[in-house]
Amino acid sequence: MAPTALFDVDGTLLDTNYLHTLSWAEALAQYGHAPAMARIHASIGMGGDKLLGHLLGEDRDRARDEEISSAQQALYARFWPGLRPFDGAADLLRAVAARGWTVVLASSASGRDLAVMRRALGADDVIAAATGADDVEASKPAPDLVRAALAKVDARPQEAVFVGDTAWDVRSAAASGVPCIAVLSGGWSERDLRAAGAVEVHEDAAALLAGLAGSALGRPTGQVQRG
Repeated sequence: MAPTALFDVDGTLLDTNYLHTLSWAEALAQYGHAPAMARIHASIGMGGDKLLGHLLGEDRDRARDEEISSAQQALYARFWPGLRPFDGAADLLRAVAARGWTVVLASSASGRDLAVMRRALGADDVIAAATGADDVEASKPAPDLVRAALAKVDARPQEAVFVGDTAWDVRSAAASGVPCIAVLSGGWSERDLRAAGAVEVHEDAAALLAGLAGSALGRPTGQVQRG
């Protein structure tokens, strides 16, 4: 069985984290909430089911949660025409696939947003499967998305590596028994990513591609050092 490379999308392959931050800030403001932008940014990577609780507290009035999430999705859709992948993102997926890995996307995005991002990425020729928030009951940092992504291609955790950009990615992967390579392109610090358990940290997709041979994706999964 081929080893499996799981990739987050927002902030890892596409430059979207700050667009999501702005969209959430505007959506929350419509309903009288004004958390600091930095707090919102630090929540990106969670699904909406976790993000609102993280920002507003678990004891909040949940009656408007669905409306806030719908507003965020509508506001984020404004940016669809200008979505762009990071330099080297599609080439990274193709290089990983060329090394014999099965490439799977594991994103906290809705199915609609994920479809748009896949078109922007332009690497469907090497993407074997994809999972999004619509496929699971609980999104990152819960392990559900990673487990669902593995199940899509009948892979085992010990045969997989995850690539993400937030502590939520790292923790979700760890809870699934999968080591995580982190990139800094989503706006998280190397210290925070390593503290969460990342086995490697690279500047961005292009840097990971340049150093692929020496990374966890450049050697058999049995040789990956697990955090």
